[in-house]
Amino acid sequence: MIVDLRSDTVTKPSKGMLEAMFSAEVGDDVFGEEPTVNALEEKTAMLFGKEAALFCPSGTMTNQIAIKVHTLPGDEVLCDVTAHIYNYEGGGISFNSGAQAKLLHGERGRISMQQVEENINPNFDWLTRTSLVCIENTGNRAGGSYYSIAQMKELAAVCRKNNLKFHLDGARIFNAIVEISSPEFFAAHSDKIEAENHIKKTTLEIGSCFDSISVCLSKGLGAPIGSVLLGDKEFIRKARRVRKVFGGGMRQAGYLAAAGIYALDNNILRLKDDNNRAKQLSTIIKELSYVDNLLPVDTNIIIFNLNEKIKPENFIEKLALENIKASGFGKQSVRFVTHLDFTDEMLDKISKVFKSF
Repeated sequence: MIVDLRSDTVTKPSKGMLEAMFSAEVGDDVFGEEPTVNALEEKTAMLFGKEAALFCPSGTMTNQIAIKVHTLPGDEVLCDVTAHIYNYEGGGISFNSGAQAKLLHGERGRISMQQVEENINPNFDWLTRTSLVCIENTGNRAGGSYYSIAQMKELAAVCRKNNLKFHLDGARIFNAIVEISSPEFFAAHSDKIEAENHIKKTTLEIGSCFDSISVCLSKGLGAPIGSVLLGDKEFIRKARRVRKVFGGGMRQAGYLAAAGIYALDNNILRLKDDNNRAKQLSTIIKELSYVDNLLPVDTNIIIFNLNEKIKPENFIEKLALENIKASGFGKQSVRFVTHLDFTDEMLDKISKVFKSF
């Protein structure tokens, strides 16, 4: 048994997802004649209460398109120091848009309305123009922390007051949503339709906060590829042109879009299982003598620091000998990410291996 916890991007399509992909009706998306892509875009836009959407190969592309559309060269983008758009998108803010990032030190990846207000540049010729605020939900480097609805609404109000655009990097937004939807609700409502309606109410609330949203399909939702960018019709019209410039125009992409539709229909509610297994795993890790500290586990990401006697690369090699894959995440840090292919049986195996070290 191989246990792969390097990322939630390692999942394989399920039988049901593959069947949906193989039976997809396809056309040519560059000509706007891809019925399954069009259906995915319409479905995702409606879920978040947006006018339109654009299917792209990756979350990096959707984020970078949004930044390009929302900014002019020389503008400034406010984001947390841990943000994916700054750390893991190849310098795309400056390379693609000619903008620069101003890094804020939020609380576990979450910036506040006060921080945004304090970092908006005055309208002087010699200062960069602050034009965009980006947040990440959940926060990857912050250990899967998430913004509450109230926090997102506060930030949205500040952005509107100061004429700033507001973008959500929703790489793992549905992992956040099943946590925002309280445990008490899921305990009291076992009916799938009621639970799904509750989720839709939450997505609409989130959608109302942002000018644009990137929704990743290939992480917790389990699709093999793709992210969807959401916004109003004019924003998506511009975004579609930028996607072409970035080389993201696709043809018979309906085979991939079908996987996204299946994921949205079947894999949202079960994200609660991933989050719960991560929390169970964190309780095991917390007790290990060779672990110095562990970031709080809110969703499906676990980040912990080994004590100085152990090199992370040696620890990861030792795990590999037991057919367990993990990622180094900086000095002394290791990251695990739970996902739909990670089972209770695998959780038991990891527990036994950890205790044997």
